[in-house]
Amino acid sequence: MHAHPRYRELVERGFADANFINDLGIRATDCGPGWVEAELDIQLRHLQQNGFIHAGVQTTLADHAAGAAAATLVAEGQTVLTLEFKVNLLRPARSARLFCRAEVLKAGRQATVVEAEVFGEEGGQKRLYSKASVTMAVVTLPA
Repeated sequence: MHAHPRYRELVERGFADANFINDLGIRATDCGPGWVEAELDIQLRHLQQNGFIHAGVQTTLADHAAGAAAATLVAEGQTVLTLEFKVNLLRPARSARLFCRAEVLKAGRQATVVEAEVFGEEGGQKRLYSKASVTMAVVTLPA
């Protein structure tokens, strides 16, 4: 698959127009054909009852970044929707900021598979918190 001719605009608009993503504070930081990077400054509202970053926050970050990465490779008039995802939560997440990098593993005409990693920094060290495998359905936008 080839990169969408306006992939950067699609990624920026996909983050700007997603109300839930904006409510959480997730923002895109960089992108290219088949990949997207995003981040989130952690607030108290992002934590679960034990003070760790909530799994739902990590999952949302990974899923949205994966969708944006997949969208960079669709044709004009198409978009992607999450079909399925699996997330491995590797360790309790404690960081002032989460980072995510999503990369397309296989882009297809009907489905695209993306891998997304969510990590943070603890004690000056990069720590991988979760890893997601996301399958995106490629759909035609209504005219």
